[in-house]
Amino acid sequence: MIPLNPWGDRRRVRVGLLGGSFNPAHDGHRHVAETALGLLGLDQVWLLVSPQNPLKPSAGMAPLATRLRSAQRVVAGHPRLHATAIETDLGTRYTVDTLGKLATRFPRVRFVWLMGADNLAQMARWARWTRIFQAVPVAILARAPYSQKALAAKAARRLSRFRLADRAARGLVKRPLPAWVYLHTRLHPASATAIRSQRPGFFEGANP
Repeated sequence: MIPLNPWGDRRRVRVGLLGGSFNPAHDGHRHVAETALGLLGLDQVWLLVSPQNPLKPSAGMAPLATRLRSAQRVVAGHPRLHATAIETDLGTRYTVDTLGKLATRFPRVRFVWLMGADNLAQMARWARWTRIFQAVPVAILARAPYSQKALAAKAARRLSRFRLADRAARGLVKRPLPAWVYLHTRLHPASATAIRSQRPGFFEGANP
């Protein structure tokens, strides 16, 4: 894969964006990325390692460099997966602003925002969240035990008329906006919370 230039380039590809703290990254993240590649017909998935999630406390958050290394290890060896801390170069804090700058710097890329059902459940707390759906198509991947709560949450209810059937997932990237799908996929048992409890040295910046 061509390394990401924070100032952008002219690549013409379909890219899934999987944002998160990755504190630490684990096999579940790789599972989500690989699932999205297949179901959505994507060329690449970028793991966007957030400098600091505005909705999460900084206490207990490993340094960005440590979290980025863990994400790079998780996707290592896969030619279509890439981990990056490009939001640091973009100078963005909120997803909606990150999407705007990526669209400007990578004008020929078709982006899809990827996230788990747990994020859909609390998305109404995100900054200018409706504009995210106006900027890119969105794919939600099931994550136990959040499915029922996520589909009953404010964001899902407000945008229910724009939800597409699972069978339309592969063409999501070309759909008029807003457009989103909820994918009932095979779940992965990995949990960052459980991993942190077993590896306390991760918080001190040690190699994960």
